[in-house]
Amino acid sequence: MDARSIIMAVRDGRSLAPEAAQWFARGLASGAVSDAQAGAFAMAVLCRGIGDAGRVALTQAMRDSGQVLAWDLPGPVVDKHSTGGIGDSVSLILAPALAACGVYVPMISGRGLGHTGGTLDKMEAIPGYRALPGIDVLRKVVAEVGCAIVGATDEIAPADKRLYGIRDISGTVESIDLITASILSKKLAAGLDALVLDVKVGSGAFMATVEDAQALAESLVRTANDAGCRTSALMTDMNSPLGRSAGNALEVLDAVEILTGPVMEDLHPLREVTEALGGEVLLLAGMAESAEDGAKRIHSVIRSGHAAERFAKMVAALGGPVDFLEKPRDYLPGAYGEAWDEPNFRKGRYVKSIDTRALGELVVRLGGGRLRGDDAIDHAVGLRSLSRVGDELYDYDPVGFVDAKTQEEAEALFPELQRAYTLSTEPVTPDPLILARIGPEDVA
Repeated sequence: MDARSIIMAVRDGRSLAPEAAQWFARGLASGAVSDAQAGAFAMAVLCRGIGDAGRVALTQAMRDSGQVLAWDLPGPVVDKHSTGGIGDSVSLILAPALAACGVYVPMISGRGLGHTGGTLDKMEAIPGYRALPGIDVLRKVVAEVGCAIVGATDEIAPADKRLYGIRDISGTVESIDLITASILSKKLAAGLDALVLDVKVGSGAFMATVEDAQALAESLVRTANDAGCRTSALMTDMNSPLGRSAGNALEVLDAVEILTGPVMEDLHPLREVTEALGGEVLLLAGMAESAEDGAKRIHSVIRSGHAAERFAKMVAALGGPVDFLEKPRDYLPGAYGEAWDEPNFRKGRYVKSIDTRALGELVVRLGGGRLRGDDAIDHAVGLRSLSRVGDELYDYDPVGFVDAKTQEEAEALFPELQRAYTLSTEPVTPDPLILARIGPEDVA
């Protein structure tokens, strides 16, 4: 078997056999497959597809290209994955809430991608937090605390790491087959019993249309279940920021607000999506009779403070301050805040639509994301108190705040913020937060 014959088989529409997938993944990890061959393979997959069986074969092969974790714990091992959004700090709330419900969460997360924020970047806004502690520490923290939010080491799915970088420069990022195998190979390498997926839809999502998002959700759910992991997906709205902030330290504060205090009306969407995803994965793991029952359990452990206790223990166990939840603002970096409002903008008082992707791109421009892979992150900057679709704006309310290094940098973004928002003189009803559920039974 060789790379050329495998590429030609995919190019000619003969899918991808399990043994061919295993050979190619090992070659990606070892370097036996060249960059040119990897790019040709990715283009063949994009153009011809590999079908359901091929997706499973590629996912399992890339999973098996590195270390696959096995657990001996007194409860199910579960996780959640989001396709990326703006103001989405669900993972920071959900991981400790699930741990408080008696499941174990080795949450292997990523950094920001394009206009979307990354969970690891948010956690690294906390001084001392080790986002890449290694597998031994991951095992220890998950066993003792119940959850750990960390990044993948080189030992986890190395074939995907190699192919991911090549896809970016070979024009093959959009392949649903490759997206599916990339997401799931890393998640399934964590040794999960159950997985819930948050597939975003809308102006701030990678999948802007319902049709595209549904195709991806179905591919992910079908492939994960066929690979042996109980999985379902929720399609959720991303036509507005999920939280009220976009930016690393600011989104940590949103999560802390939900974990430690009575939830403000402003943060209800973030909490609602968190509870829905948590309820779904508790059902999959056999820890709830229904998704609704599971969501109530997530709500209960957040309200009681048990989820906050787990979060505090996780932060301390991974090198952060032991009293972080008691005084988060003392530890998180801050920036210059400037209220944004344009008098000429007030032709309506209800938010009709938002170019949510543009908001994420503005955070990147402020320094809160990366234009290149080796860019440093400014954890302090971002947007906060953001208005959402359907909000009514009163005469003296700012539309939001820009946190930047200087007043000049903040004010320089005002025209682009204005272009991102469209107002109406009539009340606007936003889309539901949860648009659809796709479970194992829907793709069988």
